[in-house]
Amino acid sequence: MPHHVEVTGSGPVCVLSAGLGLAWFDWDAVVERLAPSRTVVRFDRPGSGLSGHARVPPTLVGEAERIARVLDALGFGGRPATVVGHSLAGFHCEAFARLFPARTSGLVLVDSSVEEHPRVRVPRGVRVGAARVCGAVLGGVGLPRAAGPVLRRVAVRGDGARADAVRRVYGSSRVLLGSLLEYATYGDAAVELAALRREFPLPGRLPVTVLAAYSGGSVGWLTRQRALAASLHATFRVAEPSGHLLMRDAPGGVAEAVLGPAAIP
Repeated sequence: MPHHVEVTGSGPVCVLSAGLGLAWFDWDAVVERLAPSRTVVRFDRPGSGLSGHARVPPTLVGEAERIARVLDALGFGGRPATVVGHSLAGFHCEAFARLFPARTSGLVLVDSSVEEHPRVRVPRGVRVGAARVCGAVLGGVGLPRAAGPVLRRVAVRGDGARADAVRRVYGSSRVLLGSLLEYATYGDAAVELAALRREFPLPGRLPVTVLAAYSGGSVGWLTRQRALAASLHATFRVAEPSGHLLMRDAPGGVAEAVLGPAAIP
């Protein structure tokens, strides 16, 4: 299936992967800061951004392998990459680092999803089937075209994304279905990651950073992010003030986590 991929800049390779329902342009402000010294790769997963339809429900190993295939297709297969995952994509990037340690030069988790005791109660087939039916019904009545771009603007306050790009992405039933499938299989990804953590340790010298968002609310989320960092023997940083879309609210903090403080003016 076709993947939308953008490559910017030059230098060591860095891969940016956005969370559920987001698109390549959500990283624009981070790319501006990284491109002078990094080859920045960003791509849309199937059913997101401008990539093709999500033909099959995602799996964690499949998404880790997707990162590898994207790098291979770009000719970067022999160059270790720093993988940067936001929210759900934090699962994907951590899985990549565990499954492809020789290809990973760094791991940055940007307000990553955290599940301390992952489990699923409803069978996967039921959840996936419900997501497909819901996507078909809502797409059939034209909800994405009528309300998708508006809902995006409401959800992302101060959204600076181009209006034409928002319409192309969030006015599509393809993106609605892709988001529903990722949401329906979120618990499966968390369970898969717990299994990978037991079987595939991270390389001992791999630099890992957990960057958490904090906007002055409950400290419970920070506690969970701090515990994630401790479990991964990672550097822990807080971007304050910032909402969950850290790449938009605090792009300098994300770039610093990749490059180090000395590289950010």
